[in-house]
Amino acid sequence: MLLTEYRLDLVIQALRTALKMEHPADAVLRHFFQEERIGSNERSLVAETLFGTLRHRLFLEYACKLEEKGIASARRMALAYWVKFGGYNLRELEPLLKVKEADWLGKVKGIVVDELPLSIQAELPDWIIEKLRVLHNDDAILLLGLSMQQPAPLDLRVNTHLAGRNEVLQALQSEGMDAQATPYSPMGIRLKYKPALNRHALFLTGKFEVQDEGSQLLGLLLAPKRNDMVVDFCAGAGGKTLMLGAMMNSQGRLYAWDISEKRLTNLKPRLKRSGLSNVQPQLIAHENDNKVKRLAGKIDRVLVDAPCSGLGTLRRNPDLKFRQSPQSVAELTVKQSAILASAARLLKKGGRLVYATCSLLQEENQGIVEAFLATHPDFSLLPAGEVLHQQHIDLEMGDYLQLTPQSHDTDGFFAAVLERNKPAVTPVADILPTTAPSSPAQ
Repeated sequence: MLLTEYRLDLVIQALRTALKMEHPADAVLRHFFQEERIGSNERSLVAETLFGTLRHRLFLEYACKLEEKGIASARRMALAYWVKFGGYNLRELEPLLKVKEADWLGKVKGIVVDELPLSIQAELPDWIIEKLRVLHNDDAILLLGLSMQQPAPLDLRVNTHLAGRNEVLQALQSEGMDAQATPYSPMGIRLKYKPALNRHALFLTGKFEVQDEGSQLLGLLLAPKRNDMVVDFCAGAGGKTLMLGAMMNSQGRLYAWDISEKRLTNLKPRLKRSGLSNVQPQLIAHENDNKVKRLAGKIDRVLVDAPCSGLGTLRRNPDLKFRQSPQSVAELTVKQSAILASAARLLKKGGRLVYATCSLLQEENQGIVEAFLATHPDFSLLPAGEVLHQQHIDLEMGDYLQLTPQSHDTDGFFAAVLERNKPAVTPVADILPTTAPSSPAQ
């Protein structure tokens, strides 16, 4: 795409707002496009540059220090991104450059990234690296960081209540889309490119939804049966709720709970498209709402997709690594523990709960589950790998589901499968008298 002063100015405007970290990057972009009525080429350039700059922000800030004034302005970061990662050469940029900027960009282009500190190579702030070192060595952290710098593919989940995967897959392929079945989820489709699908006939008729394959595996771990009573405790806009409803073939009862009325409102058009009649969206005030108390001990399956740092989604939300902090993570762990403890009260004996996050941090994941099990002896951990094999999913896992972009090409997900223990059954032999009574006289 030809770079012009006008296009550079648009990019700078959007970047200035995004780099303040006051709002999520996608919200910044949405607002910018509402304010600036620009063409599709300009929209594409602004979006690509904004997210690319956030993915490579630590390198770009380092590169800006090579310039005489050393200021990491939106302009300099955009120019450095284009020359280092955007595929533009200096000759294409030259008409836009001020005095000495060409010399500086030449130095930027020549930087050997492999020789830089781990935080810059991995594009992860030092505090995140320190937390990841609880479970990973530096080589693994680098691979993780590099994978997070790549854009995510577009995954779809077929609504099995209305269609089969092959039907949807063949329809997309017949339209020339590079669509393939996902390797793990039996209802997933992966698109290499990202066409606009919100007006596609199959989407409008509810036959597919956009959903990362890792997120789909959470529903498969929960494995609800058709006539179960199920609660999606933190339903949000309902992507996993709709998946569970389809797995139940629109039977049983499925409660979609959330504390946000706006998120539940966003679920309504999706629910209408889905054709499901077993979903009941309900607003709750907090994790100890009366609705929780009324259903205590009555629910077969509970999904807790807990609010978390979101650091497993950095391919899609690169700004999160700058908008989260050690303090915000500490606050989240308190909330996660409270939600898990409250949600667990819903389960009947023999019921199953899946606790999940899209975080990579031990304290939001294993730490929460281990602390819960230590204080709830009536619960036990079901190995996630065994549960997946029961669902005929060929994915090697141990006690927990742990997905990463570099290993599974999904977002980073964690999940633990918990079961409320049934009372021990006393053997019949222990109930019968040890000595048989005498036979009556013949």
